Parts: sequence; structure tokens; C-alpha cells
Amino acid sequence: MGLILLAGATGLIGGHVAELISADQLHIVTRRAIETNASQSVDAPETWATYIVDAKPEMAVSTLGTTIKQAGSKSAFRAVDYDLVLSVATAAKAAGARRFIMVSSVGASAQASNFYLKTKGEAEDAARTLGFDRIDILRPGLLKGVRQGPARPVEAALIALTPITDFLTPAVLGQYRSIEARSVAKAIAALVGKAESGVHVHHNAEMLALARGIG
Repeated sequence: MGLILLAGATGLIGGHVAELISADQLHIVTRRAIETNASQSVDAPETWATYIVDAKPEMAVSTLGTTIKQAGSKSAFRAVDYDLVLSVATAAKAAGARRFIMVSSVGASAQASNFYLKTKGEAEDAARTLGFDRIDILRPGLLKGVRQGPARPVEAALIALTPITDFLTPAVLGQYRSIEARSVAKAIAALVGKAESGVHVHHNAEMLALARGIG
């Protein structure tokens, strides 16, 4: 495996991914530096494409994501969860990357009436058209873990209820249960070694199975 490009390392999932993938395999593009032995390009997101092309990764991983409330508006949210994700993917493909792994959301669909899920689904669909040999799309449920940055009281309240809501959610709807962010990151680390081509969509059950193979 050649160089792996990671965008989103300052986030809940991305921080774990940066710890799980060998530093000598990893190059990170980020708006603020993180503590890591991996190489990193620290600059505004608008400049990332140049760094990605220069890095010539074999694979790109996007764990980018925000919320409409955190971003401040629907347009600001879309600028991250669609525009920036596709900018990273497009630059990686132009640099010769053959594979792309992206974190999306359970329920993502370009046909969704919900703006958040519609944007996520549109980003998935756009990534599929770029011509990667393999794309892995991860659609986790509610993410659990210790976040850095501004508090998210609504999310915190929902997480506090997950022991009840997860219990009440039948197994057939397990993709809507909560999942630890580190488990999603472990799934990404496991997917790095997968060789099969095509588009692969992973929900909670698949991610947990993949995560079990990572120490």
C-alpha cells in the first residue's frame, strides 16, 4: 500500500484514524496541526487540492463532516459536507489515487427530503462518478465519543439516551443504532487493506465486523 491521504483528522472519527494508520503511510491535510508523527499540510481548506496533488496518494480517506448548526447555515454546511469532500476526492483522483473512503451518514440519499441527508447522499453520488477503482462509503448511526471543540447539547442528550433507544431498536434496523467513533475508525483502518474493486456501502453491522479485526 502506498501513501494514504487523510482529510478530517481533527474530527471525532478522523482523530482515531490518524492514530490507527501507520504514520509513515499517512499524509494529513488539515486546517490546524495535530499531534502526530505523520506528515501533514496545514493550511486553509481552499488550498488542500494543491497539497493533495503534490502528495500523490494511492488512497484518500475523508472523515470530513459538520452539522448545519455548527456550520451556521445550510450553505456553510454544504461547503464542507459536499464541496470540500468532493474537492478532496477530485484532487486525489487527479493525483493518481485508485481508492476513496468516505464517511457519510445512515439514511443518506440524494432523494431525501431532509437537507442534511440529501447533501450526504449527493456527495456519495458525486464521488461514485469520479472513476475510482474502489469506493467505500461508511454510513454510521449516531456517533459516540469524546468530541473536541464546541459543545453539542442536543447530540449529547441523544447519546445519553442511546442505552434505551438502541435497546428498543430492533436488530433489523440496527443501522439506526449508535456506534462508537473509534469503531468506525477501526473499520476504515481495516478497509485500507481490502483489494476488491467496486462501490461498497457499510452500515453499523458491517463496520463493527470490520472493526473486530483491528486490535
